[in-house]
Amino acid sequence: MTETPLGFWGLPLALAGGALRVSAPYLFVSLGECLTEKSGRINLGQEGTLIMGAMSGYGVSYLSGSAWLGVLAAGCVGVVFGGLHAWLCSSRRVNDVAVGIALMLLGIGLAFFLGKPLIQPTAPRLSAIELGSWSHFAPVRAALEINALLLWGVAAAFAMRFFFQRTRWGLLVRIVGEDADAARAMGYDANRVRFLATAAGGFFAGVGGSFLSLYYPGSWSEGLSSGQGLMAVALVIFARWDPVRCLWASLLFGGAGAIGPALQSIGIIGGYNLYATAPYVFTLVIMVATSSARRTIAGQPAELTVAR
Repeated sequence: MTETPLGFWGLPLALAGGALRVSAPYLFVSLGECLTEKSGRINLGQEGTLIMGAMSGYGVSYLSGSAWLGVLAAGCVGVVFGGLHAWLCSSRRVNDVAVGIALMLLGIGLAFFLGKPLIQPTAPRLSAIELGSWSHFAPVRAALEINALLLWGVAAAFAMRFFFQRTRWGLLVRIVGEDADAARAMGYDANRVRFLATAAGGFFAGVGGSFLSLYYPGSWSEGLSSGQGLMAVALVIFARWDPVRCLWASLLFGGAGAIGPALQSIGIIGGYNLYATAPYVFTLVIMVATSSARRTIAGQPAELTVAR
């Protein structure tokens, strides 16, 4: 049977489907960065962690035959990079931003070097959950295909908000992020709290990388992330350091990244490269709009304003 064209509804449907597919890496990296920054530390090395997670997840999936083992391996690699960042930044007169940039370059270079043998082989991929199986329209079914990792990310966003607002350990992370000296006066080791938060944040970023290589686009290649790890840092600022807002902002960023493919799906081909810049323009606008020399941003942990 010939399917009836969706017409105008094809565009919002393609945007919604694209947002669900593209948003997962933004979500996981932003949740990891939100946790890290809540403790008073910024990690610009998440881009390197994301790419290392993509490479290691794909490699372990190929060697083991299990995509979920690849996801776990990617998260563990993220913990290593996050822990390394936290350890280096715990030394005196070490700048968080400089260390993050160095680890970003290290992660990208190491992933490209170790991942060269993985460009051709095909690894097992994560399966999709077909929420649109009720429809006889192929575009509807394709748009409503999501991955279990995205559902885990959504659950993690709400769980992290509960962690910050309702648990003793979450309160401790927030105290360290607001005033490390006060936390030390209470008998807590601020560096240890930041180490654990940064390492856990790295885990989220590594898992986000595995989504890229094991589901969408579902292969390993150099330049796979297209700067999503860096854009997620701006996303955290846009979300005002709130995990659930990170979820909504990730869907917004994912939708921006899906504009080009969505327009292609309804036959608009011209200007594709221009539409592909939408996430970067969006990031730039957010950074400009939230920058001020006279006031702090609502929700910003106070320790992030301290020069280190």
